[in-house]
Amino acid sequence: MRLLIDQNISHRLISAISEVYPEVDHVKSLDLINANDHDIFMFARKNSYDAVVTIDDDFVRLLHLFSVPPKVIWIRTGNCATNYLSEILISKAESIKEFVRSKEYVLYEVFKPV
Repeated sequence: MRLLIDQNISHRLISAISEVYPEVDHVKSLDLINANDHDIFMFARKNSYDAVVTIDDDFVRLLHLFSVPPKVIWIRTGNCATNYLSEILISKAESIKEFVRSKEYVLYEVFKPV
């Protein structure tokens, strides 16, 4: 499962989740830090990323315009620390893996745990 982390999420998230998500990249490491959302979406598609992880609703719009791939994992936690976000993503690892494998779903929304 290949994930691409958008520029609006800290690149430090990679080291915090890479044990659970070993095939994860950040746009910064791919020289896409100043790329627009469309270019990032199309880069992910062209390079066989399964999903883009973002807090940006523009990717949801791109998903509606262009469909998959990639799928979108939309972080809806509001502003939170990278540590906290990594804990959430790690706790949801199994359901995110199921989402990526699914043929039925294209958008996965991540909220703060209740």
